[in-house]
Amino acid sequence: MALHHPHHERARHARRPARRLRALAAGRGAGGNAARGRSARGRGPGNEWNIRHRAGHCHGARQRAVRRGEPAVARARGAIARRCARALGRAADRDRWGRGRAGTRHAGAVMCAFTRAGIVCLALLGGTARAAPPTAAPASPPPRIVVAFANEPHTTPGLAGTTGSHYAGDGYRVAQSAQQQARRVAAAYALRPVASWPIKALSMHCVVYEITDGRPVPEVLAALSKDSRVVLAQPLQEFHTLSDPPAARTPYNDPLYDLQTNLLTLGIARAHERARGAGVRIALIDTGVDARHPDLTGRIVRTHSFLATRTPAASFLRHGTAMAGLIAAVANNHIGIVGIAPQAQVEVFEACWQLRPDDDAAACNTFTLAQALAAALASGAPLINLSLAGPADPLLSALVQSGLKHGVTFVGAAGGADEGFPTAIPGVIGASGNEQALPPGAFTAPAEHVLTLRPGAQYDFESGTSVAAAELTGVIALLMSASSARLATDTIVSLLREAAAGAVSAAADPVDVTAALARLDAHQHRGAVAVRAGH
Repeated sequence: MALHHPHHERARHARRPARRLRALAAGRGAGGNAARGRSARGRGPGNEWNIRHRAGHCHGARQRAVRRGEPAVARARGAIARRCARALGRAADRDRWGRGRAGTRHAGAVMCAFTRAGIVCLALLGGTARAAPPTAAPASPPPRIVVAFANEPHTTPGLAGTTGSHYAGDGYRVAQSAQQQARRVAAAYALRPVASWPIKALSMHCVVYEITDGRPVPEVLAALSKDSRVVLAQPLQEFHTLSDPPAARTPYNDPLYDLQTNLLTLGIARAHERARGAGVRIALIDTGVDARHPDLTGRIVRTHSFLATRTPAASFLRHGTAMAGLIAAVANNHIGIVGIAPQAQVEVFEACWQLRPDDDAAACNTFTLAQALAAALASGAPLINLSLAGPADPLLSALVQSGLKHGVTFVGAAGGADEGFPTAIPGVIGASGNEQALPPGAFTAPAEHVLTLRPGAQYDFESGTSVAAAELTGVIALLMSASSARLATDTIVSLLREAAAGAVSAAADPVDVTAALARLDAHQHRGAVAVRAGH
């Protein structure tokens, strides 16, 4: 198949009329030639008149443009028109030169001449339009000043028989003398009045003027200050409010985030740049949790209850809901608060029951806790939260020690001196409030008036070492999420201790999760380098 360019196709169609004319002339012989000669002679004068008429029309338009004083762009277009006329004139000359030749050659030459002349004119006109200069930027408004003139009180005389305006005046007005002085000053100093108003308290008539002759404001004010007609002359000044600028944009859109002072103390926003708890599953042994709370959507993966009778009322799930919110409330959902590990998953093991409605106090026993601990260990969760305390219990201690041997990390709330479960068990990470005396070996976190969740899509403040244990659980979940390998409890304790070692009063300062994450990254980097060196 032959290929062709679209422009060649148009040229082939354009030559068809010429071929038809040549064929017709060959069929007619000499008579055709004579007829062609007459046709050419008959068309010649008409074509010449048409060409000259157009050229004259262009010339007349150019002369009228000059007489009207049109701008440079119009004169440039006139020059283009003259070049167009010359091109058309040359086409006419070629037309007269070829009158005696064949009609087909005459028609083709005239058409080509017209085509070339038209293309040149369009190109030149387009170039002239593109060469037009850009529009200048608008000038700034002239400066303004305030000028005041003495204005004696003026009132309209009252009607005959009245008591006068002393008791019923019709308002403070501008005196005629003040108006005259304002007009004369404007004329003398090239000022244009913009606004004016009388001030009764100062017996003045104030006028805002624009300086129209370009003089600087200080020069005009200096001259006005020496004018006896002027009482006051000053620049029109601008003032501003003293509101503080908006605070730096917070990294969360949760509306109650600003009330979570515990997150600021722990440096959670910066820690979330490194990890948010993704991939970590936490076993929460507590009361039940309101899994329908909008700030826990998608965070509660499963709930197991070990209570003989379970109340269906959400109001009896206060403590567990509060702990779950501290650990894993959803971040950036335009709702409520931010959890410390907002991408972690929580599996609930209900072993405690709430003692009174609308009260956080809850209780558990050896039986329910043992069942919950055994189920939590069977679930494979690497991290277990125990925000509760009680006496030392051999059965429960055995379950915890079994979990520790299998690499499970336990976090418990520090209780009183006589409460050995769970923090008295070696290996359990204890948590206490940084507002309280620090028990031996425990880590601290904010534990007073910390904002968290309440059942029924509500929020409230919570206090106690249970809060510190939930917060520390969330911090450890961040470390586990950032680690490339499963972290042992001893490694976690070491990271948290090293992070606190540089503090002036390390025993009372809350855990520094950002520093712990930095140390974790450093350890992982050294380990990766050692592995590469071994190969």
